[in-house]
Amino acid sequence: MDRLKTTIAAVLEVDVAAIGDDASPETLPDWDSVKQMNIVLAVEDEFDVRFKDEAIENLSSYALIRQELASMGVALS
Repeated sequence: MDRLKTTIAAVLEVDVAAIGDDASPETLPDWDSVKQMNIVLAVEDEFDVRFKDEAIENLSSYALIRQELASMGVALS
């Protein structure tokens, strides 16, 4: 199971199957600016990381969050 997709789905209160690789505010109507910050906080808690302030504004999709975590050396499984 993809922990990142599970985390995002939990915040958005949607089925994990709704979180595709293209998941973003453009593809998921429930992903608004408030949920965006909640996603960031939930991901930080789930993976025990802290994003740099300048990175947070760019974490606006599943792919970008995944890329940022990978650049931090975080295993996503």
